[in-house]
Amino acid sequence: MAYPYTYITLQVLSRLAPPVVLLALAFLLVYVGDTVTLARPSVWAAFVLAAGAAIALFFRSGRALFALVTLLIAYASQQFWLQQGLVTPGARSVYFALAVFVPLDLALLAVLPERGTINRSGALRLAVIVLEAAVIALTIAAGGGFGWASGKFLPFGVGALPHAGVLVIVASVIAALVGTFRSRSAVSASCAGAIGAFVVAAHVPTASYTWSIFSMAAGLMVTIAVLHDAFRVAFRDKQTGLPNRHALDERMDALPRKYALAMVDIDRFADFNSAHGPELGDQALKMVAARIQHAVGRGNAYRVGGEEFAVVLPRVSAAHALPRLEAMRENVESYLLALRTPERARNTRRARRPGGWKGNDTVSLTVSAGVADNSDGPTTPQAVLEEAGRALQRAKVLGHNKVSL
Repeated sequence: MAYPYTYITLQVLSRLAPPVVLLALAFLLVYVGDTVTLARPSVWAAFVLAAGAAIALFFRSGRALFALVTLLIAYASQQFWLQQGLVTPGARSVYFALAVFVPLDLALLAVLPERGTINRSGALRLAVIVLEAAVIALTIAAGGGFGWASGKFLPFGVGALPHAGVLVIVASVIAALVGTFRSRSAVSASCAGAIGAFVVAAHVPTASYTWSIFSMAAGLMVTIAVLHDAFRVAFRDKQTGLPNRHALDERMDALPRKYALAMVDIDRFADFNSAHGPELGDQALKMVAARIQHAVGRGNAYRVGGEEFAVVLPRVSAAHALPRLEAMRENVESYLLALRTPERARNTRRARRPGGWKGNDTVSLTVSAGVADNSDGPTTPQAVLEEAGRALQRAKVLGHNKVSL
């Protein structure tokens, strides 16, 4: 389903809002550290990162789990190697490796799709982290080996960070933001924010309090993102992107004094699926969902069954809702879906239009709808929804492709 760029931008900004707020709070806590100091910050930082990893594992969010593992390793490395400064080859090697590997790993996790935790993909991602740790360990055992890349060659710098690391950080932030824009995932946005938190923490390698505060902020970013995505899955229909029946039940508990409810059903959808296959059936569901949502406004359409949708129309009567539902019905009827044929493969770019496929071998479908309101006196939303269902059945009795009161 295609979304307007304005809506996509708003979605991305909403995903980035928690990381930005947490970064601001971390800056404030560090700024007032002379007067208000968090007790035992290292314990809190380790707890937040470990607890976040446990939550990510519980919700099977592989990207978040490995992001938190990466941040936890980086924090432990700072506590063990960097508190005394970059006075040894081992400390300098650890610092350089963190400056390169941490932002790179977080950017890759922001871009890559979610593949779960305890599976082959999870094992591969864990193996990458273990390999990076092994490279660092071998380098330390050899007496340091990143000196050739740790120099400063840029006209600007970020604290003590090696300039090669700065270049990786800039590229990683850009990649993470692109991944966020493409997926609109809260986990991707949290990875972008975690890179920023890591940069602030790492630009002074000996600043343990700053490392602790910004590591906590990064851990909270990723953990909040896991909970956000879990909530989204619980209240969204994955196939169409519309809110599901559970979300409708929540909405019906908070309707205004005046409202109308509608039920929409795709006509003879089982026959359509049998004739054209489940893949085209999925496309049809997404198309119908998009047109219902366009007609009634984002957030007012819900998928409540296989080919059945519910619509909430606040502060209007059923009679006033009728033209919008009629426009939706006509819009669905006029849209042409392409069958999979050699012609489509040759002319895909040329034939795609706002009204659907413009070549030969097309198919269309129709919907029926019923609408009811609470204008007859005090009644429950569930009763109004049931009346809308009866109106839908009347529309089907009239021959389908109808809207009935």
